[in-house]
Amino acid sequence: MEIIPAIDLKNGCAVRLYKGDMNSAKIYSNEPSELAKAFEDLGASYLHIVDLDGAIAGEAISFNVVEKIAKSTKLKIEIGGGIRNEERIKDYLNAGAKRVILGSVALKDPEFTKQMASKYEVVVGIDVNNGMVAVEGWVEVSKVKGSELAKLYANAGVSAIITTDISKDGTLSGVNVELSDEIARASGVATIASGGVRDISDIERILEFPSIAGVIVGKAYYEGTLDLKTAFKMTK
Repeated sequence: MEIIPAIDLKNGCAVRLYKGDMNSAKIYSNEPSELAKAFEDLGASYLHIVDLDGAIAGEAISFNVVEKIAKSTKLKIEIGGGIRNEERIKDYLNAGAKRVILGSVALKDPEFTKQMASKYEVVVGIDVNNGMVAVEGWVEVSKVKGSELAKLYANAGVSAIITTDISKDGTLSGVNVELSDEIARASGVATIASGGVRDISDIERILEFPSIAGVIVGKAYYEGTLDLKTAFKMTK
């Protein structure tokens, strides 16, 4: 089970949001690349980056920051937020990212997403609000259930699915492991849980679900409620 530290970018800074509310952004670092190095030193292999500004704008607003992080560490970077076309995918991969996360476009254009998954290392992001998939930086909630979208990507060649319970994201209230397990079973794809990690007990609980391939850790690290070094030892 892979523990993946997260850096969310807003105005060039590493921030965390509360339930996806952009107005709730709390800045944790003005130098995201230094934060990435710290994660690498603690034992991370992967790094999860979200361009929050890009997710809203549909553009790679934080591209230069992501490129700097890729050049300053050996971490395997997965990047999401505002990636809507093949050109952007190639830009990020050429800049040093290992894989790209497609969220909004995964809902709105499944055929394009599957086509990209056949050519590049693609992760599908399924972000859920009250059971329904949310897109466009979580400001738009669809009428599609998370598990229904997951089924579309069974045997589609995607590298993984990241599933986020928006109601738990940034709350330190515990992971919705049932949601991640449901998505994993519906898709048959390696599924990474996201949203709500608080402490080591969350890591222990996730380890009880063989269907869950990983977990993204953000606020729990930044607020000091989870010792990442200990968590890495538990899973390696």
